[in-house]
Amino acid sequence: MVRLVVSDVDGTLLPDSARRLDPLVIERIRRLMQKGIPFCPVSGRQLTSLRRLFQPLSSRMYQICENGAAMFGPGEPPPLLEMTGMDRAACLELSHQILAVPDFELIISGADTTYLCPKCSDLEEYIQNQLGNRTRIVNAPEEISERFLKVSAYCRSGGRDAEKQLAPAWRDRFQVAVAGQNWLDFTATDKGAALRKLCAILGVELEEVVAFGDNDNDLSMLEAVGHPYIVEGASPRLRERFPNRCCRVEEVLARL
Repeated sequence: MVRLVVSDVDGTLLPDSARRLDPLVIERIRRLMQKGIPFCPVSGRQLTSLRRLFQPLSSRMYQICENGAAMFGPGEPPPLLEMTGMDRAACLELSHQILAVPDFELIISGADTTYLCPKCSDLEEYIQNQLGNRTRIVNAPEEISERFLKVSAYCRSGGRDAEKQLAPAWRDRFQVAVAGQNWLDFTATDKGAALRKLCAILGVELEEVVAFGDNDNDLSMLEAVGHPYIVEGASPRLRERFPNRCCRVEEVLARL
């Protein structure tokens, strides 16, 4: 029996170059909700970006943002249910390591603001226009007064390159995961931990959950549920672990 469906967004529900969800995806999610099966996006994106993507359904959905660091409930405005911040001193140290690498860009996530210290002028435009995030430019990470929820390295040569350079020194302090072709994310939690909290809120067993993902930051979520699916083109680490595949998530949603 399926009582909850959750899904990653970028690369899973949304092709990497797309800015809007296919209307069929929205319609399939609407039908799930009409049958009494909640749907929750579980994403590295911020709340503002998810709300734009999932209109007109977003006010009726739980939404897990920033790789599990923030969870919002249904409502208008969506109430903040959980927030897991990072150690500030460690974040500042990590941030300056990222800034010291010429090919890396630093992105810091607050509760619903993306902070940038851009080296290239096109970074803010990409974050705003491609991801739909609310952004703010700062001269240094020390200017950020709110809690750090996620620190990301955007690596133009690829997220795997960033992982090789940065992950070994930080895996004992943060959750570290490749989150896309060019992204390496650091958080104090992960998608699996956030999903467990959501299941506790809803009174749903993990075995009753269907989850979809495509990249390493989805691993903890997929491991936790009874019905994990990966999309074609998923990362090698996921392909080694999960046999259930789909070309498009909406094809599976139609069968639920």
